[in-house]
Amino acid sequence: MSQSKYTLLNADNKFYQSDEKGKLGGHRKTKIYGKLDCKTANKYLSKGHYSKNRVFFADEQTAVCAGYRPCAVCMPDEYRIWKENKNGAGK
Repeated sequence: MSQSKYTLLNADNKFYQSDEKGKLGGHRKTKIYGKLDCKTANKYLSKGHYSKNRVFFADEQTAVCAGYRPCAVCMPDEYRIWKENKNGAGK
């Protein structure tokens, strides 16, 4: 019996096939990543939006390396840290 493959995005923004499902979802246009149960992402997906730009990541480090930022809704602590680092980077 063959196992399903999942299409994930790597740190170089290239797709690859994985035996394991992605742990985080993202949106290619907004460059935001978050949890798969994010209420905001799921709201847009349920309305038929978002899906053509949906990507998946194996982990948070990969999402960050690919240039994505955390979702403020489902990952508020990570978002706060990202925002503090972004604002402090130019000082």
